[in-house]
Amino acid sequence: MIFKQNRLRFGKEMQPASIAIFVGNDEIPSNGDALYPYKQNSDLYWLTGIVQEDSMLVLFPDHPDPRYREVLILVRPNELKEKWDGKRLRAEEGKNISGIGTVVWLDASDALLQVWIHFAKNIYLDSNENDRKASLLQTREYRFIEETKKRYPLHQYLRAATILKVLRAVKTAEEVEVIQQAIDITAKSFLRVLKFMRPGVFEFEVEAEIQHSFLSLRATGPAYGSILASGGNACTLHYVSNNQECMDGDLMLMDFGAEYGGYNADLTRTIPVNGKFSRRQKQVYNACLHLHMYAKSLLKPGIIINDYHVKVGLEADIIFHKIGLLSKSELKNSTPEQPAYWKYLYHGISHHLGIDVHDLGPRAEPLRAGMVLTVEPGIYIQEEKMGIRIENNIWLTKTGNKDLMKDIPITVEEIEGYMKGGKPKA
Repeated sequence: MIFKQNRLRFGKEMQPASIAIFVGNDEIPSNGDALYPYKQNSDLYWLTGIVQEDSMLVLFPDHPDPRYREVLILVRPNELKEKWDGKRLRAEEGKNISGIGTVVWLDASDALLQVWIHFAKNIYLDSNENDRKASLLQTREYRFIEETKKRYPLHQYLRAATILKVLRAVKTAEEVEVIQQAIDITAKSFLRVLKFMRPGVFEFEVEAEIQHSFLSLRATGPAYGSILASGGNACTLHYVSNNQECMDGDLMLMDFGAEYGGYNADLTRTIPVNGKFSRRQKQVYNACLHLHMYAKSLLKPGIIINDYHVKVGLEADIIFHKIGLLSKSELKNSTPEQPAYWKYLYHGISHHLGIDVHDLGPRAEPLRAGMVLTVEPGIYIQEEKMGIRIENNIWLTKTGNKDLMKDIPITVEEIEGYMKGGKPKA
């Protein structure tokens, strides 16, 4: 079981006589009496597989009583609440999902936690240390940190995130199998879109096709807000309006992925709305595909991702000059702080992928076998109202890259062949 294996991995990294406590995410109100769809704390999910509010996990490998070395805390089922909001997990269901033998109800956990903490010398607490974190909203985990430190001021506190950042970045083979299932659903959905796309459809209609395909193939849903950007909209990296008509002669940049079993796929393809790339569109697309293949060839265990981005940028300078985007003088004036290619490629080439689409992982340390990353160079030419990005998901292994999206159409010929409805060209 993935979650049991993940707990064992975490426990091996804990200091002796330590307890680790993880809390679930808040339910977030929207307007009136409504709530946003619930999203579990990624670390808690990685360790338990539980997707329910008011859940907690306690890990104490050195507890003298074996029953309390792993404890799942769940909210006690309430008949009235269940009539309104649906069924809550019973103890046996929590055990079956997580593989944890001891389940305690939340309303009875406080006194037990006090005893367990008194046994421990160190307390691991969790916080969001994703480098891309932007919100300053005080979430439940930060409130729990403050409350615990006030109540137990003389314990030594340790950061669970420093362990998780390493462990979550290196996927087990079982985790990659689940990611592959999310990718397979995404691939089938992309092929459906290739058959559906034509001039006159709206971006939101394409999104509806994708969503229908995800759910019919038993995905949880989209891994993130799908980007369906036609024409000049594709020059906006996180375009999510998805409300414009797809015009004859334009390209459509589609960045979407399915979530399955809590793990995510992240695909980007750029296709012609009318099924045929123009000469210029084909030139720029093939330039982007060259960068994609070049980046993929560099992405191996041992490389540091910041160095990798620099190398891909140097290649982008050369390619952009070849297709008429950068002049010799612009290349001459390029600096490491302000590289010339940034004019047409203004984002990173790769990020870690897993339970979070932008998953935990190092930037200044060598990449390791087992990591799953995206490869997604782009070329954005605002004056031509053209944006192209090509993205696959890559699993790094000791014997080389494994492209988990290798069977998804990627070349001009493959895409045009599928869109025509005939046999794709080799």
